[in-house]
Amino acid sequence: MPSLLAITAARLHTPLACIEHPVVLMEEGVLRAVGARAALAIPASAEHRDFPGCILMPALLDLHIHGGMGCDLMRFETAQLAGFERHLIEHGVAAYLPTTVTDSLDVTLRALEKLASVIEDAETAEAEGTGNGRARALGIHLEGPFLSPEKRGVHPPELLLLPRLASWEPFWQAARGRIRMLTLAPELPEAEELIAAAAARGVLVSLGHSNATAAAARRGIQAGARHATHTFNAMRPLDHREPGIAGVVLDDDRLSADLIADGLHVDAAMMRLFLKAKGEERAVLITDAISATGLGDGVYPLGGLQVTVTAGRCDWQGSLAGSVLNLDQAVRNVMKFAGWDMARAWRLASLNPARALGLERGELRPGFPAELCAVSPAGEIVATLGGRR
Repeated sequence: MPSLLAITAARLHTPLACIEHPVVLMEEGVLRAVGARAALAIPASAEHRDFPGCILMPALLDLHIHGGMGCDLMRFETAQLAGFERHLIEHGVAAYLPTTVTDSLDVTLRALEKLASVIEDAETAEAEGTGNGRARALGIHLEGPFLSPEKRGVHPPELLLLPRLASWEPFWQAARGRIRMLTLAPELPEAEELIAAAAARGVLVSLGHSNATAAAARRGIQAGARHATHTFNAMRPLDHREPGIAGVVLDDDRLSADLIADGLHVDAAMMRLFLKAKGEERAVLITDAISATGLGDGVYPLGGLQVTVTAGRCDWQGSLAGSVLNLDQAVRNVMKFAGWDMARAWRLASLNPARALGLERGELRPGFPAELCAVSPAGEIVATLGGRR
């Protein structure tokens, strides 16, 4: 990437505000200036790239992804990771949280150590301001093993653990403190103690894979949980007398919450209910994508499982096992099924996940990372700028 790059297009969404005929100046991986061309001159020294008819949007951030393009993030080779991260960039995703799945202790610890190295490499690239090509891993999302046996999904029941501090510490040490998000079931014994300890270390604790009553879910929030994982899926169903965890997730404004908007995991009517309840500030889109993403039908790994993919459905012994969803498609699905305009829908996969993690990303604002997309009016990715080499 040149030292100074000027980007122009028809329109820009920060996504909180709209600028017509914008110019964005980016240098050394950082946004230097954002404004209208009438007020912000393009320096003579800058390389200029114009995207006529396009809308500039912040690049996307996926909080929950297990892999893609044949790469399974529990067991991967360096070449596989590069292809996966390039695939993310092609779909507008400049940053992500590599997400684990419950496996044996040895396998999980080795995966955490390897993922920590990936994150450290990405941090070095970001500090050096290196340019286009691959998405950045920002931190690890530990999904399991502290999950409900009743709502485990495809996580192997014999490998689940109670959420004790003594069980958590080896994961934290193996990851070298790089765990940024933890999904657990708040109703399990000692869960509140672990929630408080993880939150004190800056981890986003997310309620999920849970059979919690409303009271148990509220205790988890009181302990420090601030998010919910793939709302409605692997979660006690909503009931009008015992709202359970799903009711609390929809009702409690202390929680942000994410959703798999692929049309398979959640019906369109429930998607609209979720969006109305959490609103454009607290709703987040994720993919829960597995190694099959970007490829065709077949059998693909998800941790220690072999998942069959047929016509976009990921199946393991009759249960959904992740998705082959791309995050830009999730945004377009919200536009289609909920009738949201692109700026509102885009925020759910850019600014909102960044805010949930407490990161200064996901917004086109001076001083923020230079990660943006040129998008067609229909929400199709034309180009992604930013990301590691």
